[in-house]
Amino acid sequence: MKIFKLLLLFFVFLFFSCSTDKELDEVIDAIEEDVVEETMEESTNENPNILLIIADDMGLDASPGYALGSIKPNMPNLQNMISSGLIFNNVWSYPTCTPTRASIITGKYGFRTNVMKVDDELSTTETSIQKYLDENTNEAYSHAVIGKWHLSRDVNHATNMGVGKYAGFLSGGVQDYSNWTLVEDGNSTNSTEYTTTKFTDLAIDWVDDQTKPWFLWLAYNAPHTPFHVPPSDLHSQGSLPTDDASISNNPTPYYMAALEAVDTEMGRLLASLSVEERENTIIIFVGDNGTPGQVVQEYNSQRAKGKVYQGGVNAPMIISGADVTRQNETEDALINTTDLFATIADLAGSGTTEIHDSRSFKGLLSTTNTSFREFVYTEVGNDLGTSDYTIRNATHKYIKFADGSEALYNLIENPLEQPNLLNTNQLPLSEENSAELDKLIEASEAIRN
Repeated sequence: MKIFKLLLLFFVFLFFSCSTDKELDEVIDAIEEDVVEETMEESTNENPNILLIIADDMGLDASPGYALGSIKPNMPNLQNMISSGLIFNNVWSYPTCTPTRASIITGKYGFRTNVMKVDDELSTTETSIQKYLDENTNEAYSHAVIGKWHLSRDVNHATNMGVGKYAGFLSGGVQDYSNWTLVEDGNSTNSTEYTTTKFTDLAIDWVDDQTKPWFLWLAYNAPHTPFHVPPSDLHSQGSLPTDDASISNNPTPYYMAALEAVDTEMGRLLASLSVEERENTIIIFVGDNGTPGQVVQEYNSQRAKGKVYQGGVNAPMIISGADVTRQNETEDALINTTDLFATIADLAGSGTTEIHDSRSFKGLLSTTNTSFREFVYTEVGNDLGTSDYTIRNATHKYIKFADGSEALYNLIENPLEQPNLLNTNQLPLSEENSAELDKLIEASEAIRN
């Protein structure tokens, strides 16, 4: 269109060459103004839209694209993302919802923000990624959070954190997916619409209203408990009984149905975008922690969500869309959910590559770089004010429990963390394992101090 208007200028000049200078100048000025405006609009649109989708309690064992787990949900839209994008094998979240979300929104480890466990409240003195974008991209981005918040029970908390638009619910979950309290613009109303569908509707409406690049944090509460049956057109698990006994006896199909509903509605959101908008959108899909013990596969049920074992902290992440040139590839770099802060800021053109405990992995979307992080760290707090923490490198993982006990695992040889190499029943540590233990302890002390 811009080229057409420039050609039009040329023909206008020829056509009006016999007219007065004033008439010619007026026509040319009008067309030039239109060309300048369009050029500015095209320049603005070079900033990619950023869509961050969070699935609640979705571990590797329940995720397409990962070898772990024998029962997988039917998620064709996520599978398309995998085929056209990049799947990350070694992303560490926190073991529970609240601290993971705090780590993303602040780019800091939990012990720095005092958000270490479920229901800890994030201080509004922290700088959110949304506020950071406002301050470092000349307010180039619109932004919203839609869905589960779980960083405070205050209806104005998201707004006070600098989020441009918030709609969803504040707690860790709902008692009923189709009967819950919707908080929007500081007001609370009752909703009887299936949460995954309602959040998608709100997301579609918000995106449709945007006139500049946008960052949307879409936080589905699915497949978090309770294990309720989604509307039948959203999943392929068949006719599932709705009585409590059936759900309790075999919750896995209900869990898978909720994930399939996420995929269906995610696909509806993507389909609502124009071709141009879709091509200019980068999609980050991530789980906030591991699978719940009731439905976990391969991991011990006591080493799933809520624990610093791999079953609790190794979360799925798939990225595709704009700026992702590595397609149908896997990445083994060590990533922490804190790194989403710097990465999103970097994608948005802020120039930020490292801040707080966050490092941008934008470069990984186009180039393999095995030395992104040497160590990755996470933790979980408890009601006594103490915590378990863990750190790993490319091969080994060390855990320090609140009671003072320790564990060391060789994840290359034993990815399911058996046996504990520090167990007194084990053989003395080999020279290699001892050297790795020293490195991990030294690195964890450096982080925590």
